[in-house]
Amino acid sequence: MPKYLLGYHGGGMPATPEEGAKVTAAWMSWMGSLGGAIVDAGNPIGAAKLIAPGGKVSDGGGANPLTGYSVIEAADMAAALKLASTCPQLAAGGTVQVAETFAVM
Repeated sequence: MPKYLLGYHGGGMPATPEEGAKVTAAWMSWMGSLGGAIVDAGNPIGAAKLIAPGGKVSDGGGANPLTGYSVIEAADMAAALKLASTCPQLAAGGTVQVAETFAVM
């Protein structure tokens, strides 16, 4: 079955511990709803650097840096999009990039 990288962009951090608990619960519930589709639950991403052609390094990861990732399995892109459509990242004002991965090595 094909694997899909879910790349999370943007979104906000919880303002209070209580809000943080709600956000964590939402992510745990969503991950649970994915069942066996989860290959790698992933993690948030911290500070990033971007390497450009020629080796120039800049801070911040570019114009729309990743803030986290997960890897799922789905029958096809439509199924992957359906699974990603209820991701808590969207409720936090962020976006979810869905990209099929290909095993070449």
